[in-house]
Amino acid sequence: MTHTLHSLAAYCGIADGFHDIWGHWHPASDDTRRTLLAAMDLPVDRLAPDAIRAQLEDAEWLHPLPPVKVVRCGESLRLELNLRRADCERGFGWRVQAEDGGEGGAILASGHFTAAHLHPLGERNIGGEAFSRRLLELPSLDLPGYHRLLLDMDGAAWTTMPLIVAPAQSYLPPAIRNGGRVWGPAVQLYGLRSHANWGIGDFGDLRRLVGITGQAGGDIVGLNPLHALFSDNPAHISPYSPSSRAALNTLYLDVEAMPEYAGCAAAREKVASPEFQARLRELRSRELVDYPAVAAAKREVIELLWQHFCSLPADSPHVREFRRYRAEANGPLQKHALFEALQAHFCAQDERVWGWPAWPEAYRDPQSPAVAASAAEHAAAVDYFAWLQWSAEAQLTEVAAEARRCGLAVGLYTDLAVGANPGGAEAWCWQGVFASCASTGAPPDDLARQGQDWGLHPFIPRRLRETAYAPFIEVLRENMKHAGAIRIDHAMSMQRLFWVPGGGNACHGVYVDYPFADLLAIVALESWRNECLVIGEDLGTVPEGFRERLAAACLLSYRPFIFARRHDGSFARPGEYPRQALVTASTHDLPTLTGFWAGADLDAQAQCGLFPSEEARERFVAGRAHDRWRVLEVLASEGLQPESEGIDRSAPESADTALIAAIHRFLARTPSEVLVVQAEDLFGSREQANLPGTQEDLHPNWSRRIAVELEDWSADQRFQQNVAAICQERGTR
Repeated sequence: MTHTLHSLAAYCGIADGFHDIWGHWHPASDDTRRTLLAAMDLPVDRLAPDAIRAQLEDAEWLHPLPPVKVVRCGESLRLELNLRRADCERGFGWRVQAEDGGEGGAILASGHFTAAHLHPLGERNIGGEAFSRRLLELPSLDLPGYHRLLLDMDGAAWTTMPLIVAPAQSYLPPAIRNGGRVWGPAVQLYGLRSHANWGIGDFGDLRRLVGITGQAGGDIVGLNPLHALFSDNPAHISPYSPSSRAALNTLYLDVEAMPEYAGCAAAREKVASPEFQARLRELRSRELVDYPAVAAAKREVIELLWQHFCSLPADSPHVREFRRYRAEANGPLQKHALFEALQAHFCAQDERVWGWPAWPEAYRDPQSPAVAASAAEHAAAVDYFAWLQWSAEAQLTEVAAEARRCGLAVGLYTDLAVGANPGGAEAWCWQGVFASCASTGAPPDDLARQGQDWGLHPFIPRRLRETAYAPFIEVLRENMKHAGAIRIDHAMSMQRLFWVPGGGNACHGVYVDYPFADLLAIVALESWRNECLVIGEDLGTVPEGFRERLAAACLLSYRPFIFARRHDGSFARPGEYPRQALVTASTHDLPTLTGFWAGADLDAQAQCGLFPSEEARERFVAGRAHDRWRVLEVLASEGLQPESEGIDRSAPESADTALIAAIHRFLARTPSEVLVVQAEDLFGSREQANLPGTQEDLHPNWSRRIAVELEDWSADQRFQQNVAAICQERGTR
C-alpha cells in the first residue's frame, strides 16, 4: 500500500519532501500524501491508490488528443494520439485553424496521415478493448495564438484540441530592448496622500503620480495588486488575498472624477456639505487607512451617481457606451458582477454570510438553475457592479494613457497575486480547478521560521490543464491589459507550489509540480499581445535552474538590495547584479531602509511573538548590527559612503537622507534594466507595509499611509536628493 501510495502521489506531482533554506530535508508523510491527493479530488478514502492511478491513466487513453498542447513558434508539433486499435488502419485528416479574429479563423496548416504508419508508443486494454498510442509529428507553426487542431476520420469531424502557439520569449519594451535602463517609484496605492483623495489613494492620485514621475525623468510606476477585494467586507484589506484577480478594486475609484458626478446635483451637494467635508478631512488626517469609513463615504456618493446614471435616457452616449461595454466584455466581468450581486443579497439577509461557501447550497454552483434565475431577478444589482468595474477600468485606462502622454517608456507596473481568497468570486467561478482542502504557502525560512500558510487554495495541476489553462490566461490577460509591466508574485508557482494540508501546519506541507514549460509559454504569449514586460518574483526557496529558465524566456529576475549577497554574507557589488533584473532597495514584505537600519522590523517581530526564543532574537539583532557595517563597506567600495552625522557605525538609530540616497545611487549603478524606489524609502519611513506572519490585529498591515502628500513630492528635499542621485547614474530621458 505504501509503495502504491507513493507512486500515485508522484504521478500527481507531489514531491517526496523538501529541503529548507538551511539544507535540512523534510520527508513528506503518508498522511500528507493522502490529504493532498484528497484535495485533488481523488477518492483515496474509497479506492486503493493503484486503482486510482489506473483510472487516471485510462482516462488519458480514452481521449484521442490531450486536453491542450502548448508549443513555441518554430517548434515541431509532437502529439500523443490515442486510438482504438481497430482504427489504426484508417486515414485521418488534420488541420490547424487560427483562433477567432486571427486571420479570420483561417486554416494555418493541414494534411493527412494513416495511423498505422505513425511511431507506436504503447498499447493498453481498457474494458476488453485494445488501444494504441501513436506519435503524430506535424510541421511547426510561426503564428502565435490560441488556435485549434482538428482531426477528422473519413471526412467526419472527430475531435478538436486547443493548440497554443507562443513566441520564444516574453516582450521587452524598446527602451530596454535597445540597451536602456529605466527607473521609477513604487507605491502601495492605498497609502498615497493628497489634498483631493478621500482618505485612501485612488486612480486620480495615481494619474498625478504618473505626471510627477515623468517630470522627474522616471519611466515606470510600481503598484501593489489592484485586484478586487470584497465590497461587503471592507475590513478584508490584503491585496494578496483578493476576491478576484480578474477584476479591479473599486475602492480606488476617484469619485469626483467619475463622469456622472458633474451631472448629479445630489452627489455634489452631499460632498460639498460641511458635514461630509469634515468626514473627508478626518479620513485624510489619519495615519492609517480606515477602510470601513472610506468605503462608507464612497458608497454613499457612488450610489447617488448610480441612481443618476439609471435616470439617463437609454439613447444617451454614456449609457450606450456602458451597454456596448457589457455586450463586448468577456466572461470575468459578468461572473464577478453576478458574484457581487449574490454576495450582497445574502449578506443583507445575514451579515455573517461571507463568501460563496456560506451561501445556500443551490447557489454555490455558478452554472446552477438557481444562479441563472437569480441573475435575472437581481439584474439591476448585477448591472450596478458591472458599472463599478466599467468605471474603475475607465479611470485606469486614462492613467495608462497619461503615462504614454508623459513619455514613460514602461508605464504602470502592477503586481499579480499568487492566488485568490477561497470565499471570493474567482474561487466560485473556477471552484472545480482549485484544491478546496489545501492552501498555498512556503516552507520555513528566515522571514517565517514556522513556515507560511497563505490561506489561498492552489490550482489542481491536472484540472488546470483540462481547462486549457483558461483561469491562468484570464488573470494574466486582465492584469496586463493596462500595464506596461507586471510582476508575477511567487513566480516559482509556475514550476512548483508549496501545498499545506487543510487544517495542518505549514511545516507539514510539500511541493506539488506544475507544467512549467506550458505556463511560461503562455506568459510569453500574453506578454507580447499586451506589450507587457514581465518580472518573475524569485525570492525564497528557488528550484535549481529556475532563474536560468526565466532568463532564457526574457523574464526579469527580482533583486532587492537587502537579499543581494555574496557567499560570505557581504553585499554584492553593482557589477555583480544581472542585467536582466529589476532591482530595488526593499519590498512591501521587507523592512524599509530606515527600518532596516534601526532594526524596527526585528522589534516588531519580537512584539508579535515571531521569534522562537530570546536567543534567536538576539542572534538576529547581532546579525543586523553586522549588516549595517556591511552596507557601509559596500558603499565605500564604490566611493559612496556618505559623510553624515546621522550615521553612527557602532549603534545607529536611523538612516538619514544621505545614506538612503547613497544606496539608491549604488543601485542605479547596477546594469539591471529596471530600478524601482519604494516611496517609503524616498521619505524615510520606518515601518514596512506588511509584516509576514502577522494579522491586522497584531500589526497594521496594508494600511500605512505615506508621510508626504503628493502635491509636495517634487519640492521635498529627500525626493529631490534621491532623484538627482539616480538620474546622475542612469541618465535622463
